[in-house]
Amino acid sequence: MSKISILSLFICTVCFIGKTTGLAQNNSTNTTITLTQPPYLKVGDTVAIVAPSGILKNRTDEIEEAKKLLISWGLHPVLGEHVFNQNNHFAGTDAERCEDVQNAMDNPSIKAIWCARGGYGAVRIIDKLDFTAFNKKPKWLIGFSDITALHNLFHIKGFETIHALMCTSLPDDLTTIPETIETFRKAIFGESLNYTLKGSNYNREGSVTAPVVGGNLSLLYSMLGSKTSIDTTGKILFIEEIGEYKYHIDRMLQGLKRAGYFDHCAGVLIGDMSRVKRNTTPWGTSVEQLIIDVLKDYNFPIAFNMPAGHEKDNRALILGKTVEFVVKTGQSTIIFKNM
Repeated sequence: MSKISILSLFICTVCFIGKTTGLAQNNSTNTTITLTQPPYLKVGDTVAIVAPSGILKNRTDEIEEAKKLLISWGLHPVLGEHVFNQNNHFAGTDAERCEDVQNAMDNPSIKAIWCARGGYGAVRIIDKLDFTAFNKKPKWLIGFSDITALHNLFHIKGFETIHALMCTSLPDDLTTIPETIETFRKAIFGESLNYTLKGSNYNREGSVTAPVVGGNLSLLYSMLGSKTSIDTTGKILFIEEIGEYKYHIDRMLQGLKRAGYFDHCAGVLIGDMSRVKRNTTPWGTSVEQLIIDVLKDYNFPIAFNMPAGHEKDNRALILGKTVEFVVKTGQSTIIFKNM
């Protein structure tokens, strides 16, 4: 080989190694970003109720109960202009729903945005939202289920959000969901938030201190490959689901796995897997075993029995907030840091 060829090979090798190292450093830097915490609420603050997803047909009573709840805490509720609009499946057209969310984001007097319900539709508006004003006056986004699409967007933009009940989650008798209500109140007012979860033989023991992110499994799966697919590196992934067959749950988890979602994950927290459909061909194992089978190649801690999701006992999680996560077979603990 000539001296020129050897020199060329050396230069190419150095360039390749340099580019590879640079990419790794960029990825590492990305995972250490701390999300901005919006100001916690205080008495007298205004909360906007918006409907970014499904239609609110015959749901006026729940909205009134939501307003009463906020008022009982000394807060001032305001409704988005288009909350009760109807456009087939949706609470108004995409433009109307987007307008309500955007107005709430832009209005400096509004301190939190509480989503009235989930269903489906948030993904149709997330790419239209402008964070110019929000960046200067951030506020809490609150909701779950389909609102996972908005949670992902807000995290990509650099902000913590709250996974908690929505207006249509409220029953006639609020005393039937005391923990759901109280943890929601604690989350928005910045009070101490800690959980002790009942044990499970499926738990994988371990401990880690890391931010918790995630939400509805179907929504997380639908975000794959998009600019709003969250980075799970160094984070605890929370998932919950409703109304799916076991093989659907497996397919989504396998999709996340193949996309590298779990490769650098710090832990997994499993919420409610509600109303699992029964297929004509039995799956053959429990949902818990299904999840453990998908995650058998990883050694991070896994905890089941987080009461969050589509059940009445739907306790608040501050997504993007660092937690101390200790998992044992007998019980698991989650302690939110720096509240």
